[in-house]
Amino acid sequence: MASRRHGPRLPDVAAAAAGNDNNGSSAEQPGHHLSLPNSPTSVRRPAAMSRRPSHNADPPDERSPLLGGARTARVRIHSAHGSPRVPHLTRNQSYADSVKSIRHHSRANSWGQRLIHALGERQESSMADSKGSIFPDDRVWYDQFTSTDWVHDSIADAYRVKALRSRKDFWGRVYVLFDGAQGWLLSALVGFIVAVLAYVVNVSEATVFDFKDGYCAKGWLMNEKKCCPHGPCTDWRDWGEVLQGYPFGERWTEYIVYILAVITLASLSCLLSLTTKTVVPSAYRLTTLDENLAAEAAAPPPENEAEGANVSPRRARGKTEDAPMIYYSAAGSGVAEVRVILSGFVLHGFLGLKTLIIKTIGLILSVASGLSLGKEGPYVHIATCVGNIACRLFTKYDRNDAKRREVLSAAAAAGVAVAFGAPLGGVLFGLEEVAYFFPAKTLFRTFFCCITAALTLKFLNPYGTHKIVMFQVRYLVDWEYFEIISFIMVGVFGGAAGALFIKASRHWAKTFRRIPVIKAYPLLEVVLVAFVTGLIGYWNGLTKLPVAKLLYNLAAPCDDRDNNLEDLGLCPEEIGDIPPILLNLFAAFLIKGLLTIITFGIKVPAGIYVPSMVVGGLMGRLIGHVVQWVVMATPEWGVWGTCGKMPNATCIQPGVYGLIAAGSTMCGVTRLSVTLAVILFELTGSLDYVLPFSLAILVAKWTADAIEPLSIYDLLTEMNSYPYLNNKHKPIFTSDLADIVPRVRKERTIDISNSPVVPALSLRTKLELLHRAGELDGGLPIIRDGILVGLIPAPDLEYALDNLRDEASSMCLMAPVPSIDDSDDGLPDPTDFTPFIDPAPVALDIRSPMDLVYECFVKLGLRYVCVLRDGQYAGMTHKKTFVKYMRELEEKEGHM
Repeated sequence: MASRRHGPRLPDVAAAAAGNDNNGSSAEQPGHHLSLPNSPTSVRRPAAMSRRPSHNADPPDERSPLLGGARTARVRIHSAHGSPRVPHLTRNQSYADSVKSIRHHSRANSWGQRLIHALGERQESSMADSKGSIFPDDRVWYDQFTSTDWVHDSIADAYRVKALRSRKDFWGRVYVLFDGAQGWLLSALVGFIVAVLAYVVNVSEATVFDFKDGYCAKGWLMNEKKCCPHGPCTDWRDWGEVLQGYPFGERWTEYIVYILAVITLASLSCLLSLTTKTVVPSAYRLTTLDENLAAEAAAPPPENEAEGANVSPRRARGKTEDAPMIYYSAAGSGVAEVRVILSGFVLHGFLGLKTLIIKTIGLILSVASGLSLGKEGPYVHIATCVGNIACRLFTKYDRNDAKRREVLSAAAAAGVAVAFGAPLGGVLFGLEEVAYFFPAKTLFRTFFCCITAALTLKFLNPYGTHKIVMFQVRYLVDWEYFEIISFIMVGVFGGAAGALFIKASRHWAKTFRRIPVIKAYPLLEVVLVAFVTGLIGYWNGLTKLPVAKLLYNLAAPCDDRDNNLEDLGLCPEEIGDIPPILLNLFAAFLIKGLLTIITFGIKVPAGIYVPSMVVGGLMGRLIGHVVQWVVMATPEWGVWGTCGKMPNATCIQPGVYGLIAAGSTMCGVTRLSVTLAVILFELTGSLDYVLPFSLAILVAKWTADAIEPLSIYDLLTEMNSYPYLNNKHKPIFTSDLADIVPRVRKERTIDISNSPVVPALSLRTKLELLHRAGELDGGLPIIRDGILVGLIPAPDLEYALDNLRDEASSMCLMAPVPSIDDSDDGLPDPTDFTPFIDPAPVALDIRSPMDLVYECFVKLGLRYVCVLRDGQYAGMTHKKTFVKYMRELEEKEGHM
């Protein structure tokens, strides 16, 4: 008991608590104590003084125990430099064998040092014990798949700002101005870097794409368009010509080389993506959610003692673990994961520097391979990585996840702005799709970030057209009134195609990707998809084109003066030219639709925006030529008006139908509405066609919602078992809070009715029960005579316990006792846990309607809600429990 300063002053109270399993309490209410106490990090003990030795010195692997070893991790929010000291917030996150940060922050670090650290990788696969850190001010992230505490972060920032503004001298005012300018500096920096990365990807993939067909004799780094700007020329050499037709003849040799190049580029992209493999131990996973449909099968845990030497006693006492969850942070588009992160859950390594570099390089290779995928979705992920890394430059954003969310929202919007050259569409995308919380201040900074990115891209000129859009079409002929019916039909077909694509993707994931060999070896699937793509996509002139160039040719009006149009035979001169065009478009529609379905979800950086638009564009162009044929075949019908009298029915522009169908199909896939209408307007710059675009997108969304209620991002969130509380779709609740509240268990509460001090070993046991239940970010309510008087979060409790000198004999104070004075040395007592206790946790009556519970979790960002019955404590429900309830409720609604 030598380590307890309160020991000599409470002999009888301590003795009572030592013989009582129901941890005792005092009668004093903690009402006058701040919930933001002084941080006890000043008395943090060295690793040698830890009360528990490490169970295992071997480096952990994928099967490492979740809760093994003594670990300490926390988030500290410091007062402004030079400002009066204010209460500190301390957050301990229980990391046991998670992927953790290795970057340490010191108050003495200069801004230059922070810049160097910002470029350093925060994640590593070998998790060293943080208690051995030589830096007392290290900052580590939240636990994997735990929810961030928005309320805590908001309070922390309020205290920081209050302390900052309390200085009235000259330098105090300078600090205030600099603090306010940090958000704008970050927005400008993120916009600039995102535009530069987009430029690099656009230029690089265009060059590598053409390597599948040949190379430029004037320079290897020139693509075919730059090599021969005025059409075919002798400077561009096809591989059949280079190899002189050996060994299969010139045409077939080019075909074989093309297939091999597709497979090689796709395989390289996949191998890069597989290096970002992240394994989440089963105890980390949300066991309340469905299994990842595409997860890699893992071996069962070791059963004999030798193999299980690395398993901690905590884990050994638990039940047999399920296979760990595996995901690849650089694969796919990343938009669904960005949504999950912005909603308040943590995916470690997903926004790090390693992911940024690998995804950028892998995206160049995957797009250049010619697979049916796009680069627009991954731009959102890449931009969010840039925003996350840039946040490390300023403590204000680096150590506060609520503030960080503002920058990440702006960065995601900038990704769309550079992808489509549509800054307004990017702002609306952030508002409509990815942002979970979007106040007016964030909206303005997002707009500034998107404008900065667009201006930078304008100066870089990646397309060589001095335009920021990937393609720009101009429609000089206005639409006719009778075409409204056609536009509505295009919207219906586009929405239906998008919804059917989602259903087909789900079916493909549940069948083909569940084959054991495909599930275990993602590279095999990529090779097969690349082989099929090269095999059937080479002979069709439409499917062989890059997706962005194909979309431009489908949407652009027929104009002989347009040098960017390929000679694809899509411009009929007479009515007899239309049937062959229809056959060609229909074949391309089937091929591209099939390739898009089997490509979506493979382990390469891949987006779905433009591929879905291409499939819709083929269908829309098909419909447009049908309408054109009908008008040309029956020019005398009065319903056509003057259109029937024009030569070759030039008033009907099939390109308009192609672009409208492209937007409608993308709407059916993503369920974006206003964003898509604005993007299409920015692509065309034509006010005349805003109404047809908007009308078709409205109809497409209604149709898609009727066929398939989930968007592609909702499907990905469901398939990958990501914890996500949808704030855009609120189900119809017919129950109250009592339906999801578990019964009160003695081991899940801290009862201080008899004494204010509790044995540390008892607290450790309760904490381990929380961990085994998967509630790494849960909490233990503190009860006095049945009344809820406080709550200590599990991360804070573990941090406090880890700081005890002698846990076996320590007694911990869990309630303020005014009669006990602080020690004379002025240092906080490590056995005093009251600084970690929230004296006013959010509590609802057990009869509260579920709609109120939904609003608390969505709007306030709470981790948990305490439940009362007639003023007495009746239980606690976690956000994860509510997510599970929501998932089950949505599944029931889907079956009705």
